Formats: sequence, structure tokens, C-alpha cells
Amino acid sequence: MPCARLARMTNKDDKGLLLNGGLLLKGGVLPDGNSADIRIQGGKIAEIAGSIAAPEGVREIDVTGQLVSPGLVNGHVHLDKTLLGASWIPHLPGDTVAERIKAEKKIRSEVNVPLKTRATALIDLLTGFGTTAVRSHVDIDPDIGLAHLEVILALREEMRERLSIELVAFPQSGVAAAPGTAELLNEAMKLGVENIGGLDPAAIDGDVEGQLDLVFGLAERYDAGIDIHLHDGGELGIYELEQIAERCRAGGLNGKVTVSHAYALGMVSGSVAARTAEKLARAGVAILTAASGFGAMPPVKLLLENDVHVFAGTDNVRDAWSPFGNGDMAERAALIAYRCGMNSDEDLRAAFDMATTSAARALGLENYGLAAGNPADLVVFQAASVPEAIASHAARGLVIKGGRIAGAQAE
Repeated sequence: MPCARLARMTNKDDKGLLLNGGLLLKGGVLPDGNSADIRIQGGKIAEIAGSIAAPEGVREIDVTGQLVSPGLVNGHVHLDKTLLGASWIPHLPGDTVAERIKAEKKIRSEVNVPLKTRATALIDLLTGFGTTAVRSHVDIDPDIGLAHLEVILALREEMRERLSIELVAFPQSGVAAAPGTAELLNEAMKLGVENIGGLDPAAIDGDVEGQLDLVFGLAERYDAGIDIHLHDGGELGIYELEQIAERCRAGGLNGKVTVSHAYALGMVSGSVAARTAEKLARAGVAILTAASGFGAMPPVKLLLENDVHVFAGTDNVRDAWSPFGNGDMAERAALIAYRCGMNSDEDLRAAFDMATTSAARALGLENYGLAAGNPADLVVFQAASVPEAIASHAARGLVIKGGRIAGAQAE
């Protein structure tokens, strides 16, 4: 079997090393279904062709019949929240966002494993499944200050050869509801955070205009992106989505604004959802879904049909918000497809796109994808096509980040 040959060819001593002689993947299946060889040199894709003879000194790996895709991209994760690396901590009950915030603060005060240790454990999971880039929200509130951000900023630099990390300054406790947070968010942006976050302007802060004024104001001041968690449901959530779209359009922020979760879109009639989708598409507002069990699912197929930019993330992985999650973006794509009735091969390809190309576009990743000259961020699936890889929860035979072999689950 090809996967057995691949496993024997992948030496543990090579992991994390840039192979100076280069690397040649033979016989892989590209996402479009065509077969090709891929030659990697100096951390980049040097050549993609039907048949490439291995130059002298180039390491050759047989991936015949296996899907070779660009690296997976996690558009929404919380590196600073995970409890991985700590002993099992029982989940505390809480059905509302406010109750969950309270439960998280209690657990956070009791966990005795350093944040860096826990975040590193999560990064190990993410990269093992083939994720090569993430957008991570980092909590900022008067209790934490900038402490979490400082740890994750240092970890980002330490892990840059394994994982590209984009950050969001996230006011988990609200802004008006947590005096002092606005000043902390401003300081966070000065440290080089790429995005300013927000959270339920109505339910948490009780001030839609005030929170959005702050968020959009900071984005303008620092030329930053925006990513707002929106759990508010029904017509209230729709109102907030339309307000965000209008501000995005007026400010010329097309492509720089994301609303994460947007449960309200799955709680209203199809006609209302379609009307809102049209406004989001026109303004260039993206929707992030993690197929979370916390709220309603936005109607992904309707959004795509209306040209809304939709991408995927895992959100919480083994933390105070959820005891579930393993960090596998391909599995998350399958969950999105399952919950949205996306069963055709075309649908499964669309779900996969949300965890690859579409997520990469949301993060503004330059030179992403399988093309000569792009960074060699690749994943080999033990499946013969994109639909099969998603539907079968295919194992990763090989993960490559920047030309470095990051792992092989087949070992």
C-alpha cells in the first residue's frame, strides 16, 4: 500500500528539518483530481508536473494515489484557553454566554499548568493533523491584562517554523461590561496583533453602537482586521449583522471583517437569512463557522449560494467552553458538511475549501496553495480524493510545513 511505503520513507530524525537536498513527492493526487509529482526545494514548491525525475540528492517519497493538499487552515481557535496538558477538569454547566464566561474564570483560577505548556500541547495536535496556519483569539480583560497575549506572542515566534499564527485581541468579558478593557485592547494592538475582536454587543455590553464604535475605531487606527464573536440570536443578531455590514461597507473594509458563529442566521426564516446574506456579501463580511454545539448552525449552503465568504475553524478545543475537540480541521469540515446536509462531492469539496483556500483568504495568507514558488505547506491524506478524505476522516500520511517534515500519522 502507498501509505506503508510512505511510513517507511519518513524517518523520525527528519522531522522539523529543512531537507537541504530537496524533497520529491511522487504520484500524488491533487485536489482537482489530477495526478502529479511535486518537487520541494528551499522550503518552497519548486515544480509540479506529471512526472519529475529526482535530481541528485533529492529525497523521494512515494505518495501514489494519495491526496496531496495545501496545509489546513484553522480560522478560529483559542490557544490560550485550552486545558490540554493538565489533568482532566470536569466541565462546569452553563447555558448562556455569561454563564460560560463565569465558569471559565473559575476554572482558569484553578488550573496549575502554565499557559505555554497548554498552548504548546494544542499546537502539537493542530500541526499533527496538518494545520499549517491559524487565527487565534486571545483573551484580554482587566483580570488577565495582557498576560495571555504576551505568552502567545512569544510562542508565535518560537513556533513560526511549525505554524503560522495570526492573532485577535478578544474582549471575552465584554468592553463596557468590563471597565478598563478598551484601554487594554488599544495596548494589545500596539504589540502587533492583526485583528481587533468583539463579543455580543447587545447581550454582553448592552450597547451595540458603543462596542462597534470602539472595534471599528481601533481597526481604522491600526489598519487591522475585525473578528466579532456573535452569539446573539434571532432578529437581534440579524440587526447586529446588518449594522456590522453597513459599517464595513461605509469604511471600505471589504475582506477585512469576520463575524464568528453568527448563530442568528440559523434562527430566522430563509428569506430573512437570504436578505442578510446579500448585505454581508455586498459589504465583504465573512462568516466563520465551527459547527459548534453551543448554538444554531448558520445556513452554510444558503450563504455560499449568495456569495458570502464562509470559512471554518475548530473554536474551543478541550477547554472550559467545551470538553470536546481534537484540533483536526478536516474532521471539522466533515462536521460542517454533516450538520448542513452537504452530501454531494461538490458539497464536500466546498466544506474542504472552508478549511483550506477560503480560510487562507480570510487570514490574508500570501502565496497559499499548490503552485510553484509558494511555501511548501502540504498535507498528504490517506485517501484518493477530497470527498473521500472528508467523508472517511482520512489519516494524514505526511505533513510538511515550509519544506520541513512535520509528521506522519502512518508511523
